[in-house]
Amino acid sequence: MTTNAATGVSASASGNIGRLAIAQALGGANANVVYATGAIVGSQLAPDPSLVTFPISLFVVGMASGTLPTGYISRRHGRRAAFLIGATLGVLAGLIGLLAVLRGSFALFCVATFVAGVYSAVVQSFRFAATDGAPPLLRARAISWVMVGGLVGGVIGPQMIQLTMNLWQPYLFAASFIGQSAFALASMGVLAGVDLRRPAAAELASGRPLLEIVATPKFAIAALCGVVSYALMNLVMTSAPLAMRLCGLSLSDSNLGIQWHVLAMFGPSFFTGGLIARFGAGRIVGVGLLLTSAAAVVDLSGQTVWHFWTGLVLLGLGWNFGFVGASAMVVETHRPEERNKVQSFNDFVIFGTMALGSFSSGKLLTSFGWDAVNWVAFPPISIALAALLGVGLLRARVAF
Repeated sequence: MTTNAATGVSASASGNIGRLAIAQALGGANANVVYATGAIVGSQLAPDPSLVTFPISLFVVGMASGTLPTGYISRRHGRRAAFLIGATLGVLAGLIGLLAVLRGSFALFCVATFVAGVYSAVVQSFRFAATDGAPPLLRARAISWVMVGGLVGGVIGPQMIQLTMNLWQPYLFAASFIGQSAFALASMGVLAGVDLRRPAAAELASGRPLLEIVATPKFAIAALCGVVSYALMNLVMTSAPLAMRLCGLSLSDSNLGIQWHVLAMFGPSFFTGGLIARFGAGRIVGVGLLLTSAAAVVDLSGQTVWHFWTGLVLLGLGWNFGFVGASAMVVETHRPEERNKVQSFNDFVIFGTMALGSFSSGKLLTSFGWDAVNWVAFPPISIALAALLGVGLLRARVAF
């Protein structure tokens, strides 16, 4: 096995990271299609106005539902098998969405977004797969490199929607769902070349019980920080477009703010891994949590377009540092033979919490206002920071 002298990563692992980054971009475009079309198509098809955002909530439920099966399949049959099954579901999600629009079926559209969510759960596992075969000191960088693919997905997804949404008149977004299937099909071709070792029979029977691992302070804190970073980002990001509209700002202002937010989410991935390697995952997570707090402070200080845009950029930066850092912490909590069950359980906790929050975010905004959405951020951030301090993860010595 050849090794890159500059990075210390084997040629096979380097190839995997490259393929996973491309697949991350294609899979990220899948999520962009759901978020961009979900509320609009929902408003056209929903039998009741209160159900308009239900398809997007089901997407998050699908993410939570797909995490544990992804881990099980990866453990029993290898990661590549799980990835290919996920990409197949991505193709089906687009085709079901197309059929839902053509038939005007809200129920079918809900099925499409749920299936797309299960595919997205598989996509989320790419960041952990990138660490297979990477030396311990480079695992954070491997996670970060794959997350760069999300930046590309945040560009190609909206562009594809813009180019295709009116191609099949009078069915708005019908061609976009074909594009969604095409992205997943392309991802399947990329993932077929991923070279990840299947678990040996001895590994399947070894390893500590899951409860023993998740009860350790480091895993508990890593999961807590992942939950806080992702759930708060999702809560504020999904509420922001409606809040901007309620403040009299234009749709173009809202769209541009979300685009800057997505760039801030994934752009730092070019160097987040290096920062984690230098300063430690705990410190980077702490910075991410403080950036998320700063976003809430900006949002509470005014309701101009610049307040919204600045808050969304800070929110994206906070998510990147918090989520990538928390993921790097999770990788440090388990042995190689335990990775699939621990990583999938971590994602189940994160996306399960998001699923619960997604059903209440719209109600929180419409009932209590934009300020209430942002005040909610401070208690969980304070708890997460206190937990990091409690185990000394913010006081670790920095190696220069």
